[in-house]
Amino acid sequence: MDVITLSRLQFAITTIYHFLFIPLSLGLSVLVAILSTIYLKNGNIVYKQLAKLFGKLFTISFAMGVVTGIVQEFHFGMNWSEYSRFMGDIFGAPLALEALTAFFLESVFLGVWIFGENRLPKKVHCLSIWLVAFGSNLSSFWILVANSFMQHPVGFALNNGRAEMTDFFALITNPYVFGQFAHVMTSGIVTAGILVVAVSAYKLLRGENIGIFKTGIRAGAIYAAIGLFAVMGSGHLHTQYVGSAQPMKLSSMEALWEDADPAPFTLYATIDTQKEENENTIEVPYALSFMLYNSPNGEVKGIKTLQKEDQKKYGYDNYIPNVPLLFWSFRIMLACGGIMLLMMLVTLYMSFTNRLSEYNTTWLRLLMLGVFLPFISNTVGWYIAEGGRQPWMVTGLQKVADAVSQNITSTEVWISLIGFTVVYALLAIAALFVAAKVVRQDVTEGSGL
Repeated sequence: MDVITLSRLQFAITTIYHFLFIPLSLGLSVLVAILSTIYLKNGNIVYKQLAKLFGKLFTISFAMGVVTGIVQEFHFGMNWSEYSRFMGDIFGAPLALEALTAFFLESVFLGVWIFGENRLPKKVHCLSIWLVAFGSNLSSFWILVANSFMQHPVGFALNNGRAEMTDFFALITNPYVFGQFAHVMTSGIVTAGILVVAVSAYKLLRGENIGIFKTGIRAGAIYAAIGLFAVMGSGHLHTQYVGSAQPMKLSSMEALWEDADPAPFTLYATIDTQKEENENTIEVPYALSFMLYNSPNGEVKGIKTLQKEDQKKYGYDNYIPNVPLLFWSFRIMLACGGIMLLMMLVTLYMSFTNRLSEYNTTWLRLLMLGVFLPFISNTVGWYIAEGGRQPWMVTGLQKVADAVSQNITSTEVWISLIGFTVVYALLAIAALFVAAKVVRQDVTEGSGL
């Protein structure tokens, strides 16, 4: 493989691994803060024990997110130095602010929360975890500000072959930011809620602390269900914006080759990228137009038309991303969301009607297996966001082929790719081992991490 392909593969592996932990950290930080607040209000020790257990899992996720995030930044100098040269003036500002305003905040107060129990007043101790949650989500905001510029550039001027910031306020109020941030934050709520449900189901199956984990499974299901409704709403609104800001991404997600008015939503298709057509399609008439325009009518431009427009605007090239991958990634994300919502609603029904106990072994095992669904959904969702703008590194400004470092060889990238992958595999094993050890502990024993 050439340098560009290898560099993209390396960054994809790093990003996917990093993004396994980020939504979980975002959602768990808020959930632990909520559980801590409930304990502060009513004094029920159950909520304190749940907060401590899932606070430990948050700490593991946070640590893994930090390690993998630092490695990501290495790639900008190693593999993507031309991108760094072109975008450094803009990309560097939100990254610096992420470290100065968010990372230090969450790191410091996570330490305060961990070591401040029984040393600080209860209200101050509770406040510390809320500051961690605020810092975690603020961190994600700054990262998405940088990423949103790559999706939809605003507040810049081209000068001497570089993109230079001219309006910081435009950068942080980029409409793309708010859609992305809302979708990532709510997906984090879903991920955390599903994890709490899965861990609680595991504990109930083992017959451990039944009262505590009946409360845990209910709290997790409520949290996940709220997140699922919110993630669907934010996803719908963001898709409408993507339809206008990145029409090629939207049409590729739908494998819509020809202009359509009204446009159907395709449930299934055999996609032939050579002939640029679909076969064996199963469609829902009017549904795509309704999704984009809140009306059964509305034109959606097809991939062929958009390709011609892009060639006229940017010059001869292939501006079509990987249509089959985008098409099926979107449907996998929707399917995972639907399954999770059904599982959480059934779990809540069983919980509130006293039908859920340690004897519902089949359902509890299904809930344990459900822990994989949000991670699958997050991964394919992030691929849609990043893969859908190809071949652009920065939409309309810099292509991937122009962003890669010029003085590296395939052998050098292979060595670092294998090295990072091996290290990440070892880190994954270590993280899972520590997390499993934490989950197996009796939550009524001990007080520290």
